[in-house]
Amino acid sequence: MPPDDHGVLLGGDGLARPAWASSDPLLRDYYDHEWGMPVRDEQGLYERICLEGFQAGLSWATILRKRPAFRTAFAGFNPDAVAQFTDADVERLLQDAGIVRNRLKIRAAVTNARATLSLRQDGGLVDFVWRFQPEATPRPRTHADIPTQSAESIALSKGLRKKGFAFVGPTTMFALMEAIGMVDTHLVGSHRRGSSGIWPDAG
Repeated sequence: MPPDDHGVLLGGDGLARPAWASSDPLLRDYYDHEWGMPVRDEQGLYERICLEGFQAGLSWATILRKRPAFRTAFAGFNPDAVAQFTDADVERLLQDAGIVRNRLKIRAAVTNARATLSLRQDGGLVDFVWRFQPEATPRPRTHADIPTQSAESIALSKGLRKKGFAFVGPTTMFALMEAIGMVDTHLVGSHRRGSSGIWPDAG
């Protein structure tokens, strides 16, 4: 069906979603049940930072389809385990066709695991990331209305880099903020708008 005035598509189930979440069953399920919901555990947040880094330059659908293989390759994204990865592990992962075989991104996942452990001495990754939550959230009606970065994502990027993280640029961090509900960029009119509980008046 054509998009309505809000830029959403009405699915066969009667629910309105953006175009990117309307056709592919995997993306639709991710949109309906996971994207934009709060993530407040260290392992979950570390995983999402890594996956957003791997996504840079690729489609999210590619990463989502590979996520089971990523989880196997990176010990379930347990930062304690990944922090122990060696150069031999990096070489091994470069042969793993199930993941994105990019040396810099693989090394970044190991680097970020070690940085996550170090942050435990400073309140932990979760508290650090969530302190950059903005005071307001966008209210996009079309995909074109959604920003690709913000003052907060720029500050989060700088903050994480100072703590030793890699592949955490401002655009990547804005995508993270969207994915974990720190901002609500569900289109106005989407059945998921305001569903995170963080922005109850976002509809």
